[in-house]
Amino acid sequence: MYEFAVTPAVTQIRRRGVSITQVEPGTLGAELELEPGDRVVRVNGRAVRDYLDFRFHTGGETELTLGVLRRSGEEWELEIERGEGEDFGLQFENIVPRQCANECLFCFCKGNPSDARPALSFRDEDVRLSFLYGNYTTLTSITEDEMRRVIEQRLTPQYVSVHATDLKVRAHLLGVDMRRADINAKMRRMLDAGIEIHAQVVLCPGINDGEVLRRTISDLAAEYPRVRSLAVVPLGLTRYNTDERLTPVTPEWCRKIIREVASLQRELRTRLGTNFAFLGDEIYLRAGRGVPGRRHYGDYPQIEDGVGMVRSFQDEFARLLRRLERRPPRDPSALRGSVLTGTLFAPVLTDLVGRLNGRTGTRLKVVAVENQYFGPEIVVAGLMTGGCVLAARAQVEGDFVILPATAHKSDEPIMLDDTRLDELERELGLPVRALDFEGFARMVAGD
Repeated sequence: MYEFAVTPAVTQIRRRGVSITQVEPGTLGAELELEPGDRVVRVNGRAVRDYLDFRFHTGGETELTLGVLRRSGEEWELEIERGEGEDFGLQFENIVPRQCANECLFCFCKGNPSDARPALSFRDEDVRLSFLYGNYTTLTSITEDEMRRVIEQRLTPQYVSVHATDLKVRAHLLGVDMRRADINAKMRRMLDAGIEIHAQVVLCPGINDGEVLRRTISDLAAEYPRVRSLAVVPLGLTRYNTDERLTPVTPEWCRKIIREVASLQRELRTRLGTNFAFLGDEIYLRAGRGVPGRRHYGDYPQIEDGVGMVRSFQDEFARLLRRLERRPPRDPSALRGSVLTGTLFAPVLTDLVGRLNGRTGTRLKVVAVENQYFGPEIVVAGLMTGGCVLAARAQVEGDFVILPATAHKSDEPIMLDDTRLDELERELGLPVRALDFEGFARMVAGD
């Protein structure tokens, strides 16, 4: 059985195999009479722990044996021949994340209110989710089984929270001993096996900035291109995280970091052909600076970590404006509503929406929503709650409200404080549209 538990953390014991949740009609899975609730426990005699195992062990195989545990408790052994590339037509249960065993000073889970939904306090540390979704792991407690799996199944790239290459500083930040903090051998083993790594630093004023940050950037850049990039993002403190060892981020500190890292980026660009170390957008915006241009970010290797997201949005918006100049909205006067965002991004969005209104005749207003749930230091749009929106209702104008799609769960219209979007609509007395940029562009264009 695959060991998900880590020391000292304890996690649930998984059942054998992986459960089928859906079988597409007319596919090989339907022909084999597989049903939702059946569990695939073996492929060619090898244990299956999750759908990644199933995908790896069946990939490229045209003759194979499946061990299946039926819902009834009966166990089947199926001898299968399939066409090259033929899909089984199966969907499987989601991966149950492995939990983290660290006690990081800055862990966002420590900044949740006591009544937050339990899922917000789950700390995942899972190399599978790192490969699939870009979740960061610290590698402090990766097991030998997991390491072999990453290498054998080529779960690349991996996203690693390094925070500092100074082991004493790293141990302090992660709340672990020096032995566990040292991941040099683990990273080297992955790199030598051809696993690409993207690294992260959560920058905490007075702890891992200054000379510690310079050394971290230098040490990781020495492994380029095997270590492909480094994201440097700022500490985020909520009103509930009162650890006296942590210092809030200030505009002055952000400006200092920009100056120091810019000189390193110039050197790296000359030597490596890339900036390699990229600052999170929040650092530029908190400093009152514009974000760098598109060329600065290359292929945007860390965009999901908030690095280059603003530049990408600005470029997309510029393309939208050019498109609307060629084909204006059918009825721009009907587009009269409020666009809600966090206080950090609001000045950028206000400028962009102002251009849109001026060129097309739309009447959209940007509302900066202060985060009253986590506290004013939390300034990003994705962490706004229903309560935050209702507290800003006096600023709302027009016939509808637009929320960023990231402000609610991806699979359910519910916000971080458990406010449902239909409840929010009733309270505001206006339609609420949760949109990503593509949805916003379609709405404006009338597509």
